[in-house]
Amino acid sequence: MTPGGPAGAVPRGYRVAGWQVTELLGQGGWGTVYAARPVDPAGGRAPADVPDGVARGGPEQPPGGEPDEVALKFLPTAGLAPRQARDLVDSARREAELGQLVHHPRLVRMLDSVVVHDPARPELDGAVVLVMEREAASLADVLPHERTEAAAARLLAEVCEGLAQLHSMGWVHGDLKPGNVLVTRDGSARLSDFGLAVHLDGTHGYTAPVGTPDCLPPERWRAPLAERGIRVRPTADVWAFGILVHQMFTGGASPFPGATPGARAAAVQEYAEGRAALRLDPAVPPFWRELAADCLAPTHEARRAHPADALLARIRAEEARRPGPARRSRRRALAAAGAGAFAVCGALGGWLAYGQDGTGGRGGGPAAGPSAAPASVRVYNAEAYCRDRAGRDRMCSLGLAIDPAKPYTLDNVVPTRVWHGDVLAASCRFPQGEPITDEAGARSVAWYRVRLPAGAGGGDAWLPAVRTKDRPAVPDCPPDTRAATAPR
Repeated sequence: MTPGGPAGAVPRGYRVAGWQVTELLGQGGWGTVYAARPVDPAGGRAPADVPDGVARGGPEQPPGGEPDEVALKFLPTAGLAPRQARDLVDSARREAELGQLVHHPRLVRMLDSVVVHDPARPELDGAVVLVMEREAASLADVLPHERTEAAAARLLAEVCEGLAQLHSMGWVHGDLKPGNVLVTRDGSARLSDFGLAVHLDGTHGYTAPVGTPDCLPPERWRAPLAERGIRVRPTADVWAFGILVHQMFTGGASPFPGATPGARAAAVQEYAEGRAALRLDPAVPPFWRELAADCLAPTHEARRAHPADALLARIRAEEARRPGPARRSRRRALAAAGAGAFAVCGALGGWLAYGQDGTGGRGGGPAAGPSAAPASVRVYNAEAYCRDRAGRDRMCSLGLAIDPAKPYTLDNVVPTRVWHGDVLAASCRFPQGEPITDEAGARSVAWYRVRLPAGAGGGDAWLPAVRTKDRPAVPDCPPDTRAATAPR
């Protein structure tokens, strides 16, 4: 199996490190990604007679046990030339290193890294497998569809948060693009695929001469290939973020003209040399046009004035300045560029509907009767990073559902967000709702009907039981009453 090898090379049911492959998710230049579940319902490891021999080399499992489902990224080494194999191993090492170092809500977490030992399958024997969190979809899957400016801005802010965190730790992502931004079931964004990530040695690092052509800054096309590779700096990510901003509001279109990546790369060079102007699509709102233009400054020196943390501060200031109703962004009939690395469309319906009227939409669900006696529940965030932060950081907010019996997707989430430590009044418990697994792997099918704070306009919604450590003595919700009443 070679890089970009045939889909289905890993058969359904194949076991790796206690995980059983269920379906193909996506395929890239170096490897293929599959969904997988624990070998048995309790998450136990494979029996000894199952081909499951591995050599471990990654971080420990997260506290709270294993998740119900993960993504397995297979990086095969069979049939590779020695230099290709070294490049692949280096890529896996970078992802493993970041997985051990970084625990942040805007970065996909790696749970394990293993090496397959299966001589009976020479095409898989020796493959490096990265075990990662599985999310609902990639940004590439949802780009072609309509969304409000506020919904787009929220995702872009979260992507920028992830970049700022990486850069603060001395890392460059190196391949920021829609397919490498994953969208969680509650609509949040997380950066993924750190195979081209580079740790800086001072102001720059070195990377192999590979990448996504549509996202490379002008200087990459002219950079000399040194013994250690091509020089890369954080401003390369800033350029890619500018491309992503434009794509977010235009259905995936590049700001540079051309029918092929090569033609668009030529247009980038014309712009960098001053022979063509930067022409951003009118669909990009004014604030984001200005920010994208700064990100797409033609030289590394000019982009140095706009690091990721400064961009994030500008985005937050704009959020604070414009708290009013969201404006609809214009839809473009354009296909998203690139394939989603973890494309799973079960949550797309929620993403598409969310924000079209500035709310979480309307839904139905079991509701407590008016006489239910309330009890208090304190919101719990499984991310230690968020529990330790002071203030109400948007990236640490949690969603409340409209209907606990429906998938926990964006069309089933009320506009009001809650944070770790918030105290809500719970009136009843819905014992058999949609199963929810938190960031630490804890899972529950129970939900509490909670009253929203008065400052949020009142009304009620549903809190997953995994989002609180409290177990209030409240009755089960009557099954024949429906609909959360959060304001629309």
